[in-house]
Amino acid sequence: MPTKSVILVVDDHKDTLFALESALAPLGYPLLSASSGDDALRVILRGEVGLILLDVRMPGVSGLDVVRYVRHLDQTRSIPIVLLTGFDVSREIAAAAFLLGVADVALKPIDPLTLRTKVRYLFDTYEQLKSMRHEIDDLRAQLKAGTTEPTNDSHSTPRRVPSPQVES
Repeated sequence: MPTKSVILVVDDHKDTLFALESALAPLGYPLLSASSGDDALRVILRGEVGLILLDVRMPGVSGLDVVRYVRHLDQTRSIPIVLLTGFDVSREIAAAAFLLGVADVALKPIDPLTLRTKVRYLFDTYEQLKSMRHEIDDLRAQLKAGTTEPTNDSHSTPRRVPSPQVES
């Protein structure tokens, strides 16, 4: 089983980071925080981020800039992102966000129960998808090597896969 991913919380206000981390703590998921778009990108590029909670408006690299960058890389393209904003969401920001494939846009302050529900669903779904991708990759490697190994019985020995018989 692959290692569990972390949730990245990004906001340029320390009190908001603290509030979001406190709201998520009861879930028991591993959390990392960043206070700028640049810091967020450094964490994301190190890998193992399974969900990003991202402030839209930050000095320098904005939340939308981070989303654009993340969506252009194969290894980060499927990470679910929830954009957070303390301002009303304009049609332009919402349209740009959803065209970039964000999972949701939420207004701050966000109700802790609502936040935990969204995070639990998105993070757990991402982890399941990641696990299935690893299993598929393992099966492809086994097929390429000409062996298969049952996934439910770890005590079985690999067996040779017969070549398909072509009738003339």
